[in-house]
Amino acid sequence: MNSISIIGAGIGGLTLGNILKQHQLDVTLYESAPEIKPVGSGIMMAMNAMKVFEQLNLKEKVENSGNKIHGISITDGSFRSISRTHSSDLERKLNVSNVAIHRAELQKILAENIGFENIQLSHNLQSIEKNDNYTLHFENRTAVESNVVFGADGIKSKVRNQILKTGTIRNTGQKCWRGLVNYDLPEEYHHEALEMWGKGKRFGFVKMSATKVYWYAVISDKSFKPDIDLCSVFSDFNPLVTKILQATSPGDIILNDITDLSPIPEWYSDNLCLIGDAAHATTPNMGQGACQAIEDAYIIGKLLVENKDFNRVFENFQKIRRKKVDYVVNTSRMIGKISLWKYGTGFRNFLMRQIPESTNKKLIEKLVYLEL
Repeated sequence: MNSISIIGAGIGGLTLGNILKQHQLDVTLYESAPEIKPVGSGIMMAMNAMKVFEQLNLKEKVENSGNKIHGISITDGSFRSISRTHSSDLERKLNVSNVAIHRAELQKILAENIGFENIQLSHNLQSIEKNDNYTLHFENRTAVESNVVFGADGIKSKVRNQILKTGTIRNTGQKCWRGLVNYDLPEEYHHEALEMWGKGKRFGFVKMSATKVYWYAVISDKSFKPDIDLCSVFSDFNPLVTKILQATSPGDIILNDITDLSPIPEWYSDNLCLIGDAAHATTPNMGQGACQAIEDAYIIGKLLVENKDFNRVFENFQKIRRKKVDYVVNTSRMIGKISLWKYGTGFRNFLMRQIPESTNKKLIEKLVYLEL
């Protein structure tokens, strides 16, 4: 019998596995995919996530596999600034930077550190039942008994749906393309994340490594057609956008709906707890989805120092984390709506330009400070 099972070896599950391993706990991760391979696209690890990686002695590895980002800019389609935040002061204070990195690279670093022997691949959870302990039934016909279960299995969490029987996935009415491309960006964008806001559309890009650029494009469902041509959609943006799009191979582009999870009353049950997207999936507009899962893992680790009773830990975990994740989910949702305004964009941009950088810095500080 396993003492602790984590369902899902995404970024949140792997971080939690590493933290539990630091506590010398017997933990096994179960991942539905047949291998931890280069799927997905780029991701930004904000300073709160990097502080957790620092405590796992993985900060340098993550930095070396990605690209440090010292500023985040929102502009209009012609690169005229709407909002800009430099993070150099905060970087000095916290001794970490934001890092843009390929999701697969990050997962590999975390998986190697926990040890592949602790990760069971091709284990897609079919059902979970509670008797004295939990019995996990997988689609490959294996069954495992476990004292403690963590659901790190994403927005469509089977653990949440079967045990807590709660959770409504909300579609924001937005479509998002994400792409990876070998592209030599102008030097001014080597250590800055850019997001360009137009009328009912936006485009963002960031350099992830010496050769790779990660980009994303968002429009509303109303403007979507299956044969849509992104180059023509963004033809009124700076020509750099078209160049990035044209350089990207269609096989390196993923298309998704942007969704989140309406807040659920409880994240835990007896000896079972949800983390990350399974508990509080957010839209990607603040770059905090995976970072909040990492922060969840960190807080569980901190609480285990004081108390080895998992049920007490889970109760305190939700109390500590609830306010911040609700703030992230709600604020991110609101930013998503504002960024896709079709009308009144001049007024929107004017108002945003009036917000002093010090206010934006305070918002970022609120996000990146860890709560224990």
